[in-house]
Amino acid sequence: MYPHERSLVKRMEGKPFALLGINSDPKDRLRQAMKRENITWRSWWDGGNTRGPIAKAWNVRGWPTIYVLDHKGVIRHRDVREKELDEAVDALLKEREKSR
Repeated sequence: MYPHERSLVKRMEGKPFALLGINSDPKDRLRQAMKRENITWRSWWDGGNTRGPIAKAWNVRGWPTIYVLDHKGVIRHRDVREKELDEAVDALLKEREKSR
């Protein structure tokens, strides 16, 4: 999962795109993973367990959960990965350009 996210961040560089991470692992595991996996995007710690405030607010029931939001902040896709994630992001960027 992380290799694909890294490539997506690199491909979207300079475009109106942001990848944000939320992690429920204990802090020491999170720090190790961020270093090991070269996670360069913004990431938040959600309390070290699966019942953190962010997971509750976003109704996360399984990990990982992926939400893709459009330029208005509306959730347009959930739990898309790899090729489907790329296609969703590309389509939303095209949609944004058309609306400008």
